[in-house]
Amino acid sequence: MTAGTLYLIPASLAPIAWESYLPPDVRARCFALEYLIVENAKAARSELRHVGFHRPIRDVRIESLPERPTNDDLDRLLQPVVEGRDGGLMSDAGCPAVADPGAQLVRAAHGRGLRVVPLVGPSSILLALMASGLNGQSFSFLGYLPIADAAREDAIRRLERESRERHRTQIFIETPYRNQRLFASLVATCLTDTLLCVATDITASTESIVTRPIALWRPAPPPAIDKRPTVFLVQAADSAQPHLRQEVK
Repeated sequence: MTAGTLYLIPASLAPIAWESYLPPDVRARCFALEYLIVENAKAARSELRHVGFHRPIRDVRIESLPERPTNDDLDRLLQPVVEGRDGGLMSDAGCPAVADPGAQLVRAAHGRGLRVVPLVGPSSILLALMASGLNGQSFSFLGYLPIADAAREDAIRRLERESRERHRTQIFIETPYRNQRLFASLVATCLTDTLLCVATDITASTESIVTRPIALWRPAPPPAIDKRPTVFLVQAADSAQPHLRQEVK
C-alpha cells in the first residue's frame, strides 16, 4: 500500500480576492483534495467558499485538529493518509503549522514516514519582517508574551537585551483585544533608540506597517490596533547601527 501525501494549505489573512494571495496551481491542488484537517471547521468551509471551491463542500471530509492533540488524535487524523489518501492541513489564517497546533500533526506525519508538501501562501510573520526594515538575517518568532503586566515588562527587557547582544529581530503577536496593552508596555519599557515595527491587517485594504524608534512612538498618538490582527517586531540599536541611533538624538 502506498501512503498518501499531507499538503499544507495556506489560507487568507484578510477578505481579499484569492488571486492576491493564492497561486492558481495551489488552488487547483486544494480542489483535488477530499480530506482536510483544519484548525476550525467553520473557518475552513468559509475559506473554501472564498476560493470558489467547485464541488459541494459536504463532499469533503473535514476533521478538526484539537488545540492540544493527543497521540491518539494524531493517529486518527493521519490514518487516512497512511492508508493512501491525500490530505490537507489548513490553519484559520496564513500558513499552517506556524503559530498554531498544526506543527504537531506535521511532526507526527514525518514520524510515520509520510510525505509532507508545503504550498505557497501568505505568512503574516514573514510579510511583517519583510516590510519592517529590521534584521532579516537573524530573527526569532516568540509567539505570545506573558499577560501579567510585570511579567510582560520583564520579558520585553530580556528580549530587548537579547536583540542587542545577538543583533536579532524579535517578533511576537498578541490576542487582538490586548494589542493596545502590549503596545503601551513596549513603548514604556524599551529604550528610546530601540526600533519597534507595528504591522496591522497585513494584506487587507486597511493594512498599516510602521517602523519607528521608541523615542518617536512615545509622543505620537497610539496606533489604532485594538481588535485588529497585529504583528510586533523589535530590534535594539547597537554600535553597528549608528544611523538608527542618530534618528533619536
